[in-house]
Amino acid sequence: MTNHARIIGVNMVKFEKPGNNEPYEVMAARAIEGALKDAGIELDDVEQAYASYIYGDSTCGQTALYQVGMTGMPIINVNNNCSSGSTALFLARQAVESGAADCVLAFGFEEMRPGAIGENWPDRTSPFQWIQQRFIELNPDLPDGPIALKVFAAAGLEYLKKYGAHPEIFGKVAVKSRKHAAHNPFALFTKELQLEEVMNSPIIYPGLRRLMACPPTCGAAAVIVCSESFAKKHNLKQSVKIIAQSMATDQPDSYENNLNLVGYGMSRRAARKVYETAGLGPDEVDVIELHDCFTPNEVITYEALGLCDEGEAEKLIHDQDNTYGGKYVINPSGGLMSKGHPIGATGLAQCAELVWQLRGEAGNRQVEGAKIALQHNLGLGGAAVVTMYQKD
Repeated sequence: MTNHARIIGVNMVKFEKPGNNEPYEVMAARAIEGALKDAGIELDDVEQAYASYIYGDSTCGQTALYQVGMTGMPIINVNNNCSSGSTALFLARQAVESGAADCVLAFGFEEMRPGAIGENWPDRTSPFQWIQQRFIELNPDLPDGPIALKVFAAAGLEYLKKYGAHPEIFGKVAVKSRKHAAHNPFALFTKELQLEEVMNSPIIYPGLRRLMACPPTCGAAAVIVCSESFAKKHNLKQSVKIIAQSMATDQPDSYENNLNLVGYGMSRRAARKVYETAGLGPDEVDVIELHDCFTPNEVITYEALGLCDEGEAEKLIHDQDNTYGGKYVINPSGGLMSKGHPIGATGLAQCAELVWQLRGEAGNRQVEGAKIALQHNLGLGGAAVVTMYQKD
């Protein structure tokens, strides 16, 4: 790709626990208005919009954007499970790079309920039916439970068994993430954790403790994507380039084991495509926001993204190569573990954090000299979106 799309405006609202949030359209409108202000443009400059969410009726995207203005632009609603936000960004980038539009808005929002995610349409075929069935076949001795909880826990258990790793690696990741969050005003949880606190927190499923799981939250985020010519025309000099992006979905290998059942294979394929397209490898990445819905998934994703060799995540964690002063800074925002996971907004909030990092606007959590950033956003059922950004 030579006609790289640029990100010229980002914003997010601080995520809140369910019940403490504003209505979705209010949160979304605030995020959009902030992104427009950040970009220095007006809503009339935007030619298309992609709205990501999974909990809401059709055309909620229109209702949200109408709070800012009704310009008659095309508005497309996007639902791709937990990767919905990055999917909206994927579509916005495609629209710009194809020449279909010069300036596009991607925004996401979610009003979530307390507790583990469940199914909303029990009267029809579940998109997780094949995952449920394969989970039972792979793990006959594990109990039933909420789908995300049990499959990510099983993946963590399989990882430990396969590589002989110590369960404390999952606790150490939680400690690292919360330490990062202490410097993020957008994080819901900013109190630092001790390893003993994580490892002694209540067991919520075999192999998984409460402080190893992200909380459900409500929130919104917005990103404005434009062409190089649009940025030049409007004299926008704070842009960040999307130099490569790939979306992968499941292949037959997703049935092979618990790791692939939660997206290891598709994350790996998406990452490899990004590195190939960008002509850059993981060693050239400075800062990363990845999908840490559960700390075992962060550990697994280190290897899926090629940040270390298979079975070497424990060493990466032990050497502190996932934090400031190490090889990479992973989830400087505190990640989903600290911000929460309002599904439609998550991928776009990750993007906002990385744009701030590349602009040098991340305050006390700034990764010094960050020039290349990598984003990973995963949805069961399934899709993995990996994006690489470069300081313009």
